[in-house]
Amino acid sequence: MRERGPRGRRLLSALLAAVAVWIPASAAAGGTNGGATAPQGQPAYAVGVATFRLVDPSRTIRLRDGRSEPRILETVVRYPAVGAVGPSDLSGAPPARASGPYPLVVFAHGFAVTPSTYARLLHAWAQAGYVVAAPAFPLERAGAPGGPDESDLVNEPADISFVISRMLAASAAPSGSAAPVASLIDPSRIAVAGQSDGGEAALAAAYSRDDRDRRISAAMVLSGAEMEGVGGYAFAPGEPALLAVQGTADPINEPRYTYEYFRSARRPKYLLRLLGAQHLPPYTGEQPQLSVVERTTIAFLDAYVLRTTPPLPLLSSTADVPHVATLTTEP
Repeated sequence: MRERGPRGRRLLSALLAAVAVWIPASAAAGGTNGGATAPQGQPAYAVGVATFRLVDPSRTIRLRDGRSEPRILETVVRYPAVGAVGPSDLSGAPPARASGPYPLVVFAHGFAVTPSTYARLLHAWAQAGYVVAAPAFPLERAGAPGGPDESDLVNEPADISFVISRMLAASAAPSGSAAPVASLIDPSRIAVAGQSDGGEAALAAAYSRDDRDRRISAAMVLSGAEMEGVGGYAFAPGEPALLAVQGTADPINEPRYTYEYFRSARRPKYLLRLLGAQHLPPYTGEQPQLSVVERTTIAFLDAYVLRTTPPLPLLSSTADVPHVATLTTEP
């Protein structure tokens, strides 16, 4: 494990273009997931999945052998689909257009993993009525050429904005050219989320002085922190609503880093503490923590992105679980 930055903080995962091309995807999406459902009273959908190959010719990456190439973001997209509600992603399933358009959530993965690591959580969001786009970052992902390179993290907030732009363009395209997301996304309802290094990228895309994307209305930061090289953070009034999630026994992203940016952020903001939880398991398979994260993140999205439910008491009812989780609320 490597230390990065003057904080001496470790940021390894604990377990390990402009042109959009649609490719049916099952293996890339992570296959079968757990049986997450929307909160009580909310609609639940079947979940379709596809992969978009997003190429940004305006920016390049430098490989360890000295070659350069455009930034290519293989992006797994889950979406509400027609079909039986269940635990599996349905490759290329027809979208549930009659209930759309749907909000967009762009999710950023952590160091040395891929979006498939978080398959169940992303499935839960799509099942609750969100289009969820999860890019694999070209140099930080597992299997990156020459091995994952954490120094590329500073470029990922711009990747998030690029994915937002390409997803909106795909939704606006004629139905035959960007199946299955054509006409599926509401451009006025956009959230970002990320875990670990991906949490840093999401935080920067929502709040940093250099990289803030003003299309974002809410951010969910899972065991993340502020990053250097993005001009600092304004945390000004009127910025996106924030849900910060942190395991209290996390040795990778120490809780104090989450608490620091949470104190600086403006309302509305919420802090979900997962009692005794570590870095990655609460977002991938550890129970009951993962179920708490699923319910709380969906309630937050419904309140601040979909804007169909009041923030309280729904958020508190999903998050406060004795001996498992506590929620600090500043609506």
